[in-house]
Amino acid sequence: MKPVLCKAGQQLREQFDDSFPSRLRDSDGWLGDSRHASRPSDHNPDAKSGIVRAIDVDRDVSGKAKPDLMPDIADQIRLAAKAGDKRIAYVIFNGRIASPRMGWRWRKYSGSNPHNHHCHISFTPKGDTDSTFFNIPLLGGK
Repeated sequence: MKPVLCKAGQQLREQFDDSFPSRLRDSDGWLGDSRHASRPSDHNPDAKSGIVRAIDVDRDVSGKAKPDLMPDIADQIRLAAKAGDKRIAYVIFNGRIASPRMGWRWRKYSGSNPHNHHCHISFTPKGDTDSTFFNIPLLGGK
């Protein structure tokens, strides 16, 4: 079975590309490498469906490192989830994680990769088939 990125991941990546066409993509990714395959990761394809439920987006969306907009974008993704977008499972960025576990508040992330060079967004199974536009202001939302 060929791995495929969930529809929500495709939509969010497209919104990044449309909003920041000259952004750097050095740290972008969705399909896990051998390091991911050795442990549970949303970058690994689901065993039953082949769907991958995570994307990484390079921090440098402006293409010049300044202004650094990713802190604001990551926060807007978190707020979209807090407001009820059930496709978003959690967000990791700059040594912090937000998830429904603590009401979508940022807290310290203790994983081995602090995600300083990219923002990691994981999706729920609801995002497998839901490609609805994300209402994120810096990515074209209101």
